[in-house]
Amino acid sequence: MSMASWQSGTAISRRNMLARAAGGFGAIALAGMLAEESARAASSDPMAPREGHFPARAKNVIFFFSTGGTSHVDTFDYKPQLFAGHGKSVTANEWLGKPGKFERFLKKSNWEFRPYGESGTRVSDLFPHLGKVIDDVCIINSLHGDHPGHDKATMGMHTGSFNVARPSIGSWVSYGLGTENRNLPSFLVLAPAAPYAGAQTWGSDFLPACHQGTHVIPGPVPLPNLKPLSPSSDLQQMELALLKSINQSHQKDRRDDALEARIRSFETAFGMQKDAPEAFDLSKETRETHELYGVAPGATSGFGWQCLVARRMVERGVRFIEVIDSGSQSAQNWDSHGDMNAHAPLAKMVDQPMAALIADLKRRGMLDSTLIVWTTEFGRTPFNTSADHKGREHHQYVFSSWLAGGGVKGGLVWGSSDEFGMMPAENPVHVHDFHATILHLLGIDHERLTYRYAGRDYRLTDVAGEVVRGILA
Repeated sequence: MSMASWQSGTAISRRNMLARAAGGFGAIALAGMLAEESARAASSDPMAPREGHFPARAKNVIFFFSTGGTSHVDTFDYKPQLFAGHGKSVTANEWLGKPGKFERFLKKSNWEFRPYGESGTRVSDLFPHLGKVIDDVCIINSLHGDHPGHDKATMGMHTGSFNVARPSIGSWVSYGLGTENRNLPSFLVLAPAAPYAGAQTWGSDFLPACHQGTHVIPGPVPLPNLKPLSPSSDLQQMELALLKSINQSHQKDRRDDALEARIRSFETAFGMQKDAPEAFDLSKETRETHELYGVAPGATSGFGWQCLVARRMVERGVRFIEVIDSGSQSAQNWDSHGDMNAHAPLAKMVDQPMAALIADLKRRGMLDSTLIVWTTEFGRTPFNTSADHKGREHHQYVFSSWLAGGGVKGGLVWGSSDEFGMMPAENPVHVHDFHATILHLLGIDHERLTYRYAGRDYRLTDVAGEVVRGILA
């Protein structure tokens, strides 16, 4: 049973027992329990803004997720030997993780890679706009995960757990740092559709429910039911005050974090009636800004709309914004088994808006305090079953992601895969390391951000993870 679920009567009896148990060992456990209760009592508002474990480089995160598995060797991991070896056979049993020998055939990229910026970083022709801001971007070409399945890999990238549901990274950040704007959610998800792991990607699981992501579906009414039912704001405030008083009276002699989360959710919902419509209203953005993001005047959906809204949410103090790229009309997502040319319309949809967000934050003086992350669940194989196969399969052994702003070195390529992009070659970065680094940039020690549940302390990085210090500015 978690400490969060103990009621006061049960806790007192256990204190008496612990104080007398095991020659003092029980007293040690009691001291830890009292310290945790004291920490909980120190702040009655679970969403109150809090300091990290050390000075932070970033205050907010915009977390891009491209669902389906974007190919690293077609986007950010330039492999000249893959071009040279196109059609040649390789023994792929090691990378397929199966016994026996499996013959596969190398497949070059459909796109050329060109150097961009002062750094000369090579980027695929799929991303010409990102190429123009590449000196603000740090590419990681040695990321690797633990699972080849979409749902498990997606869950792992979001929660650090590849097999069992756990809290999302956005929920952990909300739990650790709270929010700067009490009239908007601390964790917002802008997504036309959920990725493979569904709502678990933004779920709070055993963390207090107030840290769960709020799912916003782009459209004319991104957040429905915001119009108050009460005839006046004053009357609604009176109703909420009465409800809060009753709830707090009920909670007075109980330890009920779920009730505290509900109280807080009512307060946030009331504030959102005022702040959310304005935050999602792009009519006051300039024509130049609309054109920068590729957003048509009056638009209420599209990836450019998601990116522009993400910037507006950062301006309003939302702590963690996830922007999910769930595909286009011509390509459902990045899972290009049949034909890699399906990557082209997907890249065209996201390239300009993501580059615009980086440029826009930079010119507004916000990039240094905003960490932008782009990732996917895994990469794709540099080989396939025949020399003329047009697609690629799942490949969790190595893939690419990138970060920008928020204390990250720009114009840097960190880590590398081998000559064909099959396995990490230098500075491998596991998903746990990736998460530890994101938390570090927010001023959070990933080993100290814990929550006691079912008798043990849990954390985003499980029992692993090292900060990738080589990418820190």
